[in-house]
Amino acid sequence: MRIAVMGTGGIGGYFGGRLAAAGHEVAFVARGRQLEALRANGLRVQSELGDLHLPTVEVTDDPSELAPADVVLFGVKLWDTEESAALIKPLLAERTAVISFQNGVVKDDVLRRILGPEHVVGGVAYIAATIAEPGVIKHTGTLQRLAFGEYDGSASDRVEAFRAACAEAGIDVAVSNEIERTIWEKFVFLVGLSGMTTTTRMPIGEIRSNPRARAFLRDVMGETVQVARAQGVPIPDDFVDDRLAFVDQAPAEMTSSMHHDLNRGNRLEVAWLSGDVVDRGRNLGVPTPCNRAIYDLLAVHADGSAGR
Repeated sequence: MRIAVMGTGGIGGYFGGRLAAAGHEVAFVARGRQLEALRANGLRVQSELGDLHLPTVEVTDDPSELAPADVVLFGVKLWDTEESAALIKPLLAERTAVISFQNGVVKDDVLRRILGPEHVVGGVAYIAATIAEPGVIKHTGTLQRLAFGEYDGSASDRVEAFRAACAEAGIDVAVSNEIERTIWEKFVFLVGLSGMTTTTRMPIGEIRSNPRARAFLRDVMGETVQVARAQGVPIPDDFVDDRLAFVDQAPAEMTSSMHHDLNRGNRLEVAWLSGDVVDRGRNLGVPTPCNRAIYDLLAVHADGSAGR
């Protein structure tokens, strides 16, 4: 299978690396120091599930240099979605699937508008992975799961082919016939994890063990569920309790990519996470005070160190 990875960060680097190690034809798109390191030293993945080193990888900063792909794994930061979507047009053949594993729920609306709905397959990634240093992806814990599916719920050949490729690569994988709901369920957890770890600058273990912080986390996720339900997404009433149970099983050191971005002085995706919950809640008449607190407090960091 021919796979292109648009955005070789934690998610794209980890899953692209596993797929390449399994023998699939994987091309990476990167920039800056990451591009230089991948060209010079290849890709390294550090993981409790087994380290890997790909000494030579196909990598570029210009997708038009690459051959069309069967699947494009789309993993750029949310503020780069529109520009990056336009750049991958040369990678599209008639049945190419573009699967975004970005954060947020607005991502596929943008991709459909720019690339056409026939190319967009919904997807979510469950993993704690980040760039430890240029060319090196650090995977924390053992969770590494992908879920994806056609938006109409159909069982397509392209989705099945990619599922088989992931399984062959040792990736925990599932096909969802309710991918919009699956994306929103991930969003509920992500809004809580990213907002709380970034605002407190603490990993999830410290947050879940503090009664007041734990209660706030619950309220942040609860607001997100109410917004989803107001939009017609059928998330069950007990879903927040289910996510808290998941939090209790997560590695104590688990944190979010937005927390890493804050520590590094990078831009934050808060406008597309808690900020999106606030905006949707305002339009739907759903109160979101906890998400607004996170959005407002992190506003001073949202543009990164370069923005101040």
